[in-house]
Amino acid sequence: MYNMTNVGRMGLMPEFVAGVGGFVDYVMTLEPFQLDGLVKCPCRKLWTSHGEVDNSFVISQNYVAGGSSGAVEPDVQNCRMHDMIRYAYGMHSDFESGDHVEESPNDESKCFFEQLEAFSRPLYEGSPHSQLSIAVRLLSIKSDWNVPQGAMDAVIDLMHELVDPNLEIPDNFYKAKRAHFRKAPSGKKVDVKAMHYLPLIPRLKRLYTSNRSAPHMRWHHENRRPPGVMCHPSDGEAWKHFDRKYPQFAAEPRNIRLGLCSDGFTPYSVSAAPYSCWPVYLTPYNLPPEMCMTSPYIFLNCIIPGPRNPKIMIDVYFQPLIDELNQLWIERVETFDVSLKQNFNLWAVLMWTISDFSAYGMLSGWMTTGKLACPYCMENTKSFTLKHGQKNCWFDCHRRFLPMDHEFRNMKNEFRNNTVDRDCPPPIYTREQAWERAQHFPKVTEEQPYKFDGYGVAHNWTKQSIFWELSYWKDHLLRHNLDPMHTEKNYFDNLFNTVMDVNDKAKDNIKARMDLPEYCR
Repeated sequence: MYNMTNVGRMGLMPEFVAGVGGFVDYVMTLEPFQLDGLVKCPCRKLWTSHGEVDNSFVISQNYVAGGSSGAVEPDVQNCRMHDMIRYAYGMHSDFESGDHVEESPNDESKCFFEQLEAFSRPLYEGSPHSQLSIAVRLLSIKSDWNVPQGAMDAVIDLMHELVDPNLEIPDNFYKAKRAHFRKAPSGKKVDVKAMHYLPLIPRLKRLYTSNRSAPHMRWHHENRRPPGVMCHPSDGEAWKHFDRKYPQFAAEPRNIRLGLCSDGFTPYSVSAAPYSCWPVYLTPYNLPPEMCMTSPYIFLNCIIPGPRNPKIMIDVYFQPLIDELNQLWIERVETFDVSLKQNFNLWAVLMWTISDFSAYGMLSGWMTTGKLACPYCMENTKSFTLKHGQKNCWFDCHRRFLPMDHEFRNMKNEFRNNTVDRDCPPPIYTREQAWERAQHFPKVTEEQPYKFDGYGVAHNWTKQSIFWELSYWKDHLLRHNLDPMHTEKNYFDNLFNTVMDVNDKAKDNIKARMDLPEYCR
């Protein structure tokens, strides 16, 4: 595309220049240009209008192309806020099609857009900043540079001394944080210890207030794949099974399906005191594959602080989320879809959870440790304890899943020594049977946890999971998923450390050598 010998045009080939001219001619025929006389920049990182009179929507000269997101001035945020208002009150979207009746925003959405418009007005004529852009910039500076709140208050005081006192600048950092539009619904009080909870419903509604996301929320319905092709969760049997079970929910493609993910990590160095922090994320699966797993659409729902692993008590921290999910399912929430200019009652459903194996036990209620760790085999497991290593082992437990006439079943010495396998696979419990077993155990939110009779011998239940409070949970075909990354990493680590004989990490030791002739030929 670029020819550096073309000095006359700064290295651009004539074909490229002609293509740009054709592109501009085409853009000038579109509705945005016909309405405003503006041509929008097609670059990927920035989306702003060129030639406009309002200086509040001009990209700052301090922006460095190709730099980090922290280098973008808040005017980019202003432009996005401006677009959101235009979507609600101004021009129609290019995505709009079909026969539908346009409506004005409902009272809550209208209040949001009006306040957004008020907060986005320039502080004074010609100012590149608005009241909202200043609040966003202050929050960004504190987060990016880890500035103490006292220092932020001192900077804001200095700003007041330097500018006109009549300008609407936050009085302190606390008021900058409070520059939102509507209080979120309050959840239940958590009595164990403090937690950080970010309400879900307002963020789901915000997905429909911008044309950057609203039209894409119908992608899963408008882009069906042929049978046998899977590139999105909507192609899976679990999704289709739920559609068949709740056809009224499936009839509205704007209803949202969510996935929940949680895992613990240590925010400090390994040498520091042990500390376990558990973030909980939610992801809407309505969006196309290239969008639904990107950071703008992975919602941090709550942060469970340490210093200890919450274990089965994690349900205590899920109570506000369960309340919101029940509200989204039972009562529904009135939402304004800016792409279709319509109000509708939003439904949302939690499809499944995703976690590693240890968190699987915390979320499902079936503890994934000990001989009964497998949540599918349950008490029908064939695991055993190594004679010398004294560890639980699941070696040669897989042949039972093969067809009865498979040649591997009759191999006597190729797997476990002097053993053939004639057993049938363990029964797979139906959704009703799973609920029948789980419902007899108490919730940790109602009773203090304790070990039930038969734990570790006849069962591995530790609680009734709080997700059973969702009326549709028992109807899911797939409720809990394992994150393949953890499985692959753990397998590779053990294999690599053993083959390379890494000190203190290899599985090849004296006890393992003593166990080998006991179970293998």
